[in-house]
Amino acid sequence: MAQDTTRLRRLVADETGDCCEADVDARLARLDSLAAAVPTGADADEDVDALKTLGSETRYRIVRLLVAAGDELCVCEITPVLDVSDSAVSHALSDLVDAGLLSRRKEGTWRYYRTTERADRLAAALDATRGDGE
Repeated sequence: MAQDTTRLRRLVADETGDCCEADVDARLARLDSLAAAVPTGADADEDVDALKTLGSETRYRIVRLLVAAGDELCVCEITPVLDVSDSAVSHALSDLVDAGLLSRRKEGTWRYYRTTERADRLAAALDATRGDGE
């Protein structure tokens, strides 16, 4: 597929005061290198799925609760602190497990949940960016 570089040429010309083919080629090579660093395929799908899953307030609060606990909690310990139905909590927990943000263990009739390393790191990343004022 041919690249339309018309706007890129205008940008390079504005930045350098002149535009030659070598400048555009160098910029395209740099952009290709950057694009190669962007996750694609299954990796991108997993990233988008994890972020999309955290986009629900209920699911976000469950992850934050489990991160704060630092250990597993039974579903019967999670439900009372959320202002949603039991079925909504159950559905949210399933979504979080499917997205790889929680792990689940069953002991008799009880189900226990804990955050995965990925969920812990995402929560830490959000914490690190909060309150910067930028």
